[in-house]
Amino acid sequence: MDYPTDVAYRAEPQSHDGHDDEYQLHPLDDALSYFREYARERPEVVALTCFCVGFILGWKLKPW
Repeated sequence: MDYPTDVAYRAEPQSHDGHDDEYQLHPLDDALSYFREYARERPEVVALTCFCVGFILGWKLKPW
């Protein structure tokens, strides 16, 4: 498939100049950046969620 007008030929990513990072997915980095942005926008929700999770884990584990 060396025809430049072919659909499959154009759909393949061209990495002649070393820009392979454009096509790589980074789900963990994306999730962490999304969480940080959300925590900056709504810190009260994040704090309440952390408190509730800690309360439930402490109640179920009963470390005392």
